[in-house]
Amino acid sequence: MKRQKRDVYARAFKRGYLAGVSGKPKDSCPSEQSEVRQEWLNGWREGRTDNWEGMTGVSGIHKLSNVTSA
Repeated sequence: MKRQKRDVYARAFKRGYLAGVSGKPKDSCPSEQSEVRQEWLNGWREGRTDNWEGMTGVSGIHKLSNVTSA
């Protein structure tokens, strides 16, 4: 049975979002590929915005399910 590869861009966005919500700096992006790095940064920006708006912990659970389902 063949296994379908996970979408690299969705995974990069999710990891960037989680890094942004937890307050990590954008310099901690692990990717060197420009497209993957851009998706990670997009997720990081959205995560930082949610962090600044107070969507962390219990108040951010509804947002986390949208990010991790991808």
